[in-house]
Amino acid sequence: MGEGLMRFASIFLLAAGLMVSQGLWAQAAPSHSGHGGGSGSSEDGACVKARISRFKPDHLESVPPGAEFQFTVSGSNGPGHIHVTIRQEPVPVTVEDKETFYVVKAKLPPEIKNQAVRISIKAKAKNSKCDADAGILLKVTE
Repeated sequence: MGEGLMRFASIFLLAAGLMVSQGLWAQAAPSHSGHGGGSGSSEDGACVKARISRFKPDHLESVPPGAEFQFTVSGSNGPGHIHVTIRQEPVPVTVEDKETFYVVKAKLPPEIKNQAVRISIKAKAKNSKCDADAGILLKVTE
């Protein structure tokens, strides 16, 4: 019984020593920007990633020509930094500020009928490394 307790104590002390040495090494390691290191302050260009979500209608849903679609954007640099295109053509949008995010609404061009269409969205953040790109496909049926 005493031998088992000694073995447990040895393993415990070995594990604790490894954890301490790893923690000290991690603290002493230099920061490599672009590799997850750094202090995370905004002065160093910390990333608050823009996020595009809550698409309506859902991806691959069937909709009529000229249908309205919407999505939300958070972490963007403002309404003027949210861009929507369909077939590389800009789409006019209305943006509603909800304080912590934006609700973006637009309509499909009425001339698109009986085909799939991709809605491409770009949201620019304060740091360009944190910009977001997203898109959905909708089936336009008459």
